[in-house]
Amino acid sequence: MNKSEFISAVAAKAGLSKVDAKKAVDAYAEVVADALKAGDKVALIGFGTYAVSERAERQGIDPRTMKKLTIAAKKVAKFKAGAELSAAVN
Repeated sequence: MNKSEFISAVAAKAGLSKVDAKKAVDAYAEVVADALKAGDKVALIGFGTYAVSERAERQGIDPRTMKKLTIAAKKVAKFKAGAELSAAVN
């Protein structure tokens, strides 16, 4: 499912126009991104939790040249599914 299909599904499920559903989906994504940028965790009970994790610097190998290289440390966004979402999938 891509973004436009997701917006159509949200519009149908919530009884909204596609324009309003797009605004809601974009606002949701923006709020989550802003919270993660600020270092906060976003917990939606039953759905899941968004959090920022720090990935340490590590050694890797360039597959073309087989030379060792250093992969820089960075922050990554992570999502952990909640109990209800996990139960719905399984």
